[in-house]
Amino acid sequence: MSAVTFEGQIPQPPQSPLRRVSAWFFRHPTLALLALLAVPMAWMVVVYLGSLSALLAQSFFRLDGFTGRIIREFGLSTYEQLFTAANIDIVVRTTVMAAAVTVAGALIAFPLAYYTARFAPPRLKTFLYLAVLLPLWSSYLVRVYTWKIILAQEGIITWVFEALGLRGVLDGILAIPGIGGSSLSFSYLGMFLVFVYIWLPYMVLPIMTALERVPNSLVEASSDLGARPRYTFRRIILPLAFPGVVAGSIFTFSLTLGDYIIPQVIGNSSFFIGQVVYAQQGTAGNIPLAAAFTVVPVVIMLSYLLLARRLGAFDAL
Repeated sequence: MSAVTFEGQIPQPPQSPLRRVSAWFFRHPTLALLALLAVPMAWMVVVYLGSLSALLAQSFFRLDGFTGRIIREFGLSTYEQLFTAANIDIVVRTTVMAAAVTVAGALIAFPLAYYTARFAPPRLKTFLYLAVLLPLWSSYLVRVYTWKIILAQEGIITWVFEALGLRGVLDGILAIPGIGGSSLSFSYLGMFLVFVYIWLPYMVLPIMTALERVPNSLVEASSDLGARPRYTFRRIILPLAFPGVVAGSIFTFSLTLGDYIIPQVIGNSSFFIGQVVYAQQGTAGNIPLAAAFTVVPVVIMLSYLLLARRLGAFDAL
């Protein structure tokens, strides 16, 4: 049966099933939005939050010290073990290291990001971007073990100090309690250097992004109104770049809190939170205590995020 067309009416081509589905979603935008978010939301809720919930539930169980079996009865006896002196030392040691790495990363990253975003010519900017990103394209373990060689007793840094006749200075630094050790590769100072190196790109990139979003018109207006460059930097550029610093600090702080490879490769025998989780769930088989320890970084990060939100760090995001 042939289609009947009136005079002056343009015949419409037959619609494919895909086009009809697209038109239906166009007429129902709410359902289209739900369809788009269904897969990522399912991933977030089922896989991510589901695994975290299962881990949290494990932390309320306890290990039978005699049989080594997990007693699946809800209680707080596992959390009581967190408040022993040895475990508190581990939490404090990890938190202090994470805070020191974050502060040092921000101090190193900000000048580099500021120059790259505001003053570097295009070719140099591209080179600096690549220089920041290049370490991320190599293996994490390769970079850590490379630093193990650099920091070793026979490594490059010790050789440079000896060549400059400053070996006594290095030995004096390594003799300082709390940061030193038998060599840089077995000291908190060496661990700190490796942490800063590994996580520095995660601090540089958010600050670069924040600085590039600062409108030039604001800087020019401040200059036209007679403000000195230092005043413009302090009152305009720095507040607008502060959310980038906060975003970078979230990366560096949380990654340092949870890392267990660097303390295992570079550090001495002192435990960090990540190492305890690894040892308890692997060697010791105490999954409830490992789960309870994983809650500690989560609580610390939630407290940090609430503090940052209270200070208005997320207002410009």
